[in-house]
Amino acid sequence: MVKASKGNRARSRSLLRKSVRERGAVPPLGNLMRKYKEGEKVVIKINSSIHKGMPHRRYQGLVGTVKGVRGKAYLIDTRLGRKWKTVIIRPEHLSPLR
Repeated sequence: MVKASKGNRARSRSLLRKSVRERGAVPPLGNLMRKYKEGEKVVIKINSSIHKGMPHRRYQGLVGTVKGVRGKAYLIDTRLGRKWKTVIIRPEHLSPLR
């Protein structure tokens, strides 16, 4: 019997899947160049084709607040159950809350 994988992307087949029209496309440069200010609300929207600065899959779809900047990445405060978590995420995996 083979042991089940416990990797960072295990059991994420549908969660991190892109739509047919998104596949193979280069992500828009506007997503990378956008600057977020402290206190701004953002949605964690994982781009599965970019592995650098990718958060864990449990944060997919959560709303957080920008706490600060660390290099090119942002510190995002978000609720996970009852706890507050600070996650370091690059802007490719963020989008502004509408």
